[in-house]
Amino acid sequence: MKAGMIRYGKMDVPTWDKSAEKEWIITNGLGGYASSTIAGGNTRRYHGLLVASLRPPGERTMLLTKIDEDIEIDGKVYPLAANATAGGFIQKGYQYLHEFRYDPLPTFVYQLEDILIEKRIFMVYGENTTIIRYRVESPDRTFKFRLFPLMNYRDYHWVTHAPDGGFIQEVEGSTVSLLSYTEMDPLYLRCSAGEFTAYEDTWYEKMEYIQEIRRGESSIEYHYMPGVWEISGDKPMEFAVVATLEKRIHDPAQEYHLQVERLNGVLSHAGYQDYFANQLILAADSFIVDRKSTGRKTIIAGYHWFIDWGRDTMISLPGLTLVTKRFEEAKEILKTFAANCQEGLIPNTFPDRGGDVPLYNTVDASLWYFYAVAKYLEYTGDIGFVREELYPVLNEIIDYYQHGTKYNIRMHPDGLIFAGSPDVQLTWMDAKVDNWVVTPRHGKAVEINALWYNALRIMENLAQEFGDPKEERFKGFADLVYSNFRKEFWNFDKDYLYDVVSSSGRDDSLRPNQILAVSLPYSLLSREEEKKVVVKVFQELFTPYGLRSLSPSHPDYKGVYEGDRWQRDAAYHQGTVWSWLMGPFITAYLKVHENSQRSRGMAREILAPFRRYLFEHGIGTVSEIFDGDFPHEPRGCISQAWGVAEVLRCYVEDVLDQKPKTRFGDQK
Repeated sequence: MKAGMIRYGKMDVPTWDKSAEKEWIITNGLGGYASSTIAGGNTRRYHGLLVASLRPPGERTMLLTKIDEDIEIDGKVYPLAANATAGGFIQKGYQYLHEFRYDPLPTFVYQLEDILIEKRIFMVYGENTTIIRYRVESPDRTFKFRLFPLMNYRDYHWVTHAPDGGFIQEVEGSTVSLLSYTEMDPLYLRCSAGEFTAYEDTWYEKMEYIQEIRRGESSIEYHYMPGVWEISGDKPMEFAVVATLEKRIHDPAQEYHLQVERLNGVLSHAGYQDYFANQLILAADSFIVDRKSTGRKTIIAGYHWFIDWGRDTMISLPGLTLVTKRFEEAKEILKTFAANCQEGLIPNTFPDRGGDVPLYNTVDASLWYFYAVAKYLEYTGDIGFVREELYPVLNEIIDYYQHGTKYNIRMHPDGLIFAGSPDVQLTWMDAKVDNWVVTPRHGKAVEINALWYNALRIMENLAQEFGDPKEERFKGFADLVYSNFRKEFWNFDKDYLYDVVSSSGRDDSLRPNQILAVSLPYSLLSREEEKKVVVKVFQELFTPYGLRSLSPSHPDYKGVYEGDRWQRDAAYHQGTVWSWLMGPFITAYLKVHENSQRSRGMAREILAPFRRYLFEHGIGTVSEIFDGDFPHEPRGCISQAWGVAEVLRCYVEDVLDQKPKTRFGDQK
């Protein structure tokens, strides 16, 4: 199976605005990446050709920002660079872009008179190495090609506000090694052709990032320019630039072949003959990375700026690793988080920098872990692994949730889980700015108790499988939850579920959390009640790219996610659309329609906008969030793990109806 192609012609991206809004990203399996726009200009501080993960998957560091090119033909210079600066000047190299394609790696083709220049960008899997291959097709005309590397040594969240003079460079032939004032390893820049002329203390000044302006973040940056490579020719030729932290010498042609074969192998291993599924499988590959501190795999929550999060990992695991048949990696990921379980809690997140001690401020990550384990069993039947390595951890989680653990997480006498306090956010709706909790959900949250019930039923089945006498205990707790859930959560006046029940009362805000009470395998509602929930969510929360986090009829609804951090977080879970919720919605929709052929056809139509969306923002992937208001502009991370995972999972399992043999079925 060969990787698919996404292609843009000149008419698709005729202007800076059109070409700069389409972003590409490639990754290296370590948490590092290369990313920019079709225009060739960086519009975010996170854009760069080599963002290295120095302690995988964390400590991501901007090294090679970009390479600006120009070509001189018969004395006329054509700049291929595209940059915006604080002074408003925009280099317009994008106007020479003949074609951009993903096949399956980003490829630019420029046309200048009768000369074509092809540029392919890729990373070496498992290394902090980016390679840029150039091919010049010239009809025996003399030309001079120049490459201007721009580089930095900084945390990828920061910007360099002014020249700091902190770089040491050594030149040997066409190889440049650069050291910063930090104690980092040198960055090697090697070009396979031409001569390098070193500059002295030269900086590209005041590059401007339009996306950071929109986000209310620092948007002006300086980049160090070590010099220029100059390559002369009068016939077709190929050459490459390698940017790496490795001392070894790379063969660019061979490395390119290996990377394409690896991606084709990912598709062949998954085994689907479906364009949409295969594009999502390629996107899924980017999130599965190494965690150096455990020696195992983990899942990056999103690019550009997220690290691995427990909740996101467990929601994403079925789509990223099981639907794609990457079962060994799924096992490693489950072991990674099991090994870090503490007092019944799996990590909310691992730190990006400053050590390996996780944060545990989450109530739902541990409960999603049961869901991920059950899905792993459905796909693999690997009961021995679960019994020996995971079952003790699952028992520990149940015990701590029953008796109480950190953050006031505990089971009440009615069997339902209570968690949190007014100043702590523990569910996925976790936005907090300074001391302001944007979406208070302490108490008994609806999806937490749906997940708790599912965890108990899964444990009941596992205990039965293992001959564990605790089976009756798990069954007793589950029956207790079942008998009290509807009493607490069903809103008889509005025919849907309350979002949170607490000492302050019942919150009847219409939010998407209740859809999980329908989509999860073990249901707490009657089929008629499930239908009412799905209908209400469809009517008020559904958009083409996921579910709104709050109904537009609510006075706190925010339909646009933009502005500085306060403004954005005020909207994050107050109306903003989340792509990952499309998965539970599709599963719930088919469930209440008995998985009929007609409902599957409807689900296919519901997912159709995502097919086109693969061409729109983060190329070939799914964004984290969208505006609640029309036209639902994409926001947040350009590529989000659970968005890709859940669209892929529901498409394969529900629309294509390619489900594993269910081990833990839809039962009370």
